[in-house]
Amino acid sequence: MSRFPALVLLAGTALSLAACTAPDRLQRPSAPVAPAAVVPAPVANDNLNAVLWVQRSQEYRASALQTWKLAGEQLDRALADPTWTALLPEEGGTHQSARLKPAVVVDVDETVLDNSPFQARLVHDEGSYSDAGWAAWVDEQKAEPVPGAVRFAQLAASKGVTMIYISNRTSAMKDATLANLRKVGFPVADDSVYLGLGTEVPGCRQVGSEKGCRRLLVAQQYRVLMQVGDQFTDFLQVEDNTLAARDALLDKYQGWIGSRWWILPNPTYGGWESASFNNAWSLPAEQRNAAKRAALEVAR
Repeated sequence: MSRFPALVLLAGTALSLAACTAPDRLQRPSAPVAPAAVVPAPVANDNLNAVLWVQRSQEYRASALQTWKLAGEQLDRALADPTWTALLPEEGGTHQSARLKPAVVVDVDETVLDNSPFQARLVHDEGSYSDAGWAAWVDEQKAEPVPGAVRFAQLAASKGVTMIYISNRTSAMKDATLANLRKVGFPVADDSVYLGLGTEVPGCRQVGSEKGCRRLLVAQQYRVLMQVGDQFTDFLQVEDNTLAARDALLDKYQGWIGSRWWILPNPTYGGWESASFNNAWSLPAEQRNAAKRAALEVAR
C-alpha cells in the first residue's frame, strides 16, 4: 500500500488539531502578571542586633551564667573577711563593720530581670522609648530572670545574705517590681529591700538618677559584700559621662571587678551610648547616630 494516503491522513489530523487549539490560545491570552506589591523595608534600628543577641545567642546566656556562677563562688570568701566591703569609702565603705548584716546590692533591669521583650517590642513596632510605655511594661510583670541570677540570689539567701535591689525604676514601681521578682523566684526579705528612684535619704542630695545616696543608706544597715549591675552607675557615681572619663574609671577600679563588683553584659542601652554624643538626647536621631559613627575606631 502506498504511504501517501497515510501522509495525507496524518497531515489532515494535524491540521484538525491545530484548528482546535490555536484559536483557543488566541482567544484566551494569559492574564497579565500584576507587579508584586512593594513592601517598604523596616527602618534600620540600632537595637536589632543587640536585642537579638540578648535573646537568641548562646554567648549572652553563657556570659550571664558565668558572671553569676563566679560571684557565687566568691561569697564565702567575702563573708569570712570582716574587712570586706564592695562600697567605696565615700559611699559608706568607711562605715562598714562585721557587726552589720551581710548583703549583696544588685541593680534590677538587665541585671536580675531581663527586659529584652520590651526592647524587642520597640524594634518590632518601630517605636522608641517612652516613660509611659516603660511604666506599662513594668505593670505587666512579665520580665524573666537573667540567666543565673535566681540561683545566685537563692544561694546568697541560704547563707544569711540579704538581697538589696537598688533600681532606677521609680519608687512608685515598687509593688509591681517586687511582685515580678517574687514571681520568678528571687528572695525578697521585705519591701524595704527595694530602693527605687525617688527614695529620700536624709542629709544626702541625689544627683539625677545616681545611686550614691541609696548606697549610703544601705551602708547604715548592711555590710555590702558585692554589687552587681550592668552599668558603671550601679557601682559608683559617674560625674563626667564622657568616653575618656569612663575609660579612666575602669582603669582606676578594675581591681574591684570580678571580686567586689560584677558586671553583666548589656548592649541595648546605657551611659556608654550617650557618652558618644555628649549625653544630648535632645538631638535628632540622625545627629545622635552621626556622633556614634564618628566615635567608631575604623580600620584603614
